[in-house]
Amino acid sequence: ATQLAGWVGLGAGYSPAAKMLPLGLPATAAASVALPPSGVVSCDRSTDASARSSLSVVKAAGHGASARRSAAAALALAGAAAATRLALKRRRRGQARRLRHTSLAAVSDPGSLLAVARGDDIKTVPVWLFRQAGRHLPEYRAYKEKTNKNFLELLNDPEDVAEVTMQPLRRYNLDAGILFSDILVVPQALGLRVEMPGGKGITVPDPLKGPEELGRLPPANEVSDPAWVRSKLSHVMAAVRAILRQMKSEKREVPLLGFSAAPFTLLFYMVGGTSRKSTDIGEKWLRQYPTESARLMDLLTAVVIEYLSAQVEAGCHALQIFEAMAGFMSEGSFLRYALPSMTRIATELRRRHPDVPLMAFARGASYSTADLQRAGYDVVTVDCSAKLEEAERELVQEMDRAGRPPSGHLAALQGNLDPKHLRPSEGATVDSAREAARELLLYRGRSRTGLIANLGEGLMGTEEPEIVAAFIDAVHEYSAELNAAWR
Repeated sequence: ATQLAGWVGLGAGYSPAAKMLPLGLPATAAASVALPPSGVVSCDRSTDASARSSLSVVKAAGHGASARRSAAAALALAGAAAATRLALKRRRRGQARRLRHTSLAAVSDPGSLLAVARGDDIKTVPVWLFRQAGRHLPEYRAYKEKTNKNFLELLNDPEDVAEVTMQPLRRYNLDAGILFSDILVVPQALGLRVEMPGGKGITVPDPLKGPEELGRLPPANEVSDPAWVRSKLSHVMAAVRAILRQMKSEKREVPLLGFSAAPFTLLFYMVGGTSRKSTDIGEKWLRQYPTESARLMDLLTAVVIEYLSAQVEAGCHALQIFEAMAGFMSEGSFLRYALPSMTRIATELRRRHPDVPLMAFARGASYSTADLQRAGYDVVTVDCSAKLEEAERELVQEMDRAGRPPSGHLAALQGNLDPKHLRPSEGATVDSAREAARELLLYRGRSRTGLIANLGEGLMGTEEPEIVAAFIDAVHEYSAELNAAWR
């Protein structure tokens, strides 16, 4: 109240011409409640209801100095808390900050994905899908045949990556694109051979057989040098720039998401070779070789930080971190190894790129929802095994107990449609996909957290594009209805 009283004329140092506000709060907050010498008070959409009701008091007081100051006091007492909350909220969210990257300033956000990720209080539900580019699309299969390239060969050509990234954006009304790449480009950059034999998925055919083979990897001080990532993964950064050029050329300038696997998922493949066999080998490494595992996790954390930071500098607008193999480790190991690494990644990326939302997905570790919020992630993905309502309750309870997380806001949730609702082989139809979207949006209508509609796991290739399109369109349709009702 004292601060606002100074704004509206109660303070001895009040000057209508003054442009400096106490505490450096945004002028927009003061403008909503300021009382200039004319006696006219402006009221915008952000003004608290109690402050609005006090405007009649100010207006009735007329232009006499004494009456005007008395009325201003009423307004100050009614609106101070709300205005201060608004100002601090806006400052935390970065709406008044200078953007650090020109790509961030230039991108449009038609589906409000970045706004939801940054914690803005809106009901809009944007939508994108894990593995939205790739083998479920007939145009992707046709492009592979035309170029006579396999998956790994496509990843090495920035123009191919740009084309494949754009394919789902042309077909579907998506609110974001995601870099077409693979989590194993990082082990490949570290010197391990990566292959994709037919029908077996992507593999590391010669994994690390024991701690004695850590010497096959470059030292941590080398990979933590930004120049190392820019050299070893330069084709990825070139692909990001090519995608942004293509988005601009086609007038499809939605946010572009960069991504990386989190450290344990990388370790899992580097010591196990594949996700289809020896699924317990990552956990065994952590238990049998705790010192060496910590050393490897530290090296991978350094690489991931530099890799994701380079993607932002190349133009990505938000970052998705996948701890895709979290379900193959115990909760104790997750808390000891995976969570500290993910926390370090979020902390450093937020320090370097405070305007870039951070999104986390620890698949199979639904117990970690609140931990990931406290680690500093703006968005936490819920997999198919968990319920959005339970995840929201954990986020709210964590913030009530420990205070605001490093992001400055309650984390948004992402997910968690089961892709089976998009597969005709499992009974999916256009109507059932629309119904699944409606159920997802019903949750958002009664929740405190923001929601980004997505899947609880990635598309596998047997989904029907017509059904996928029906789900995406229904999300937009029901989101518009929800927004209209909320306003």
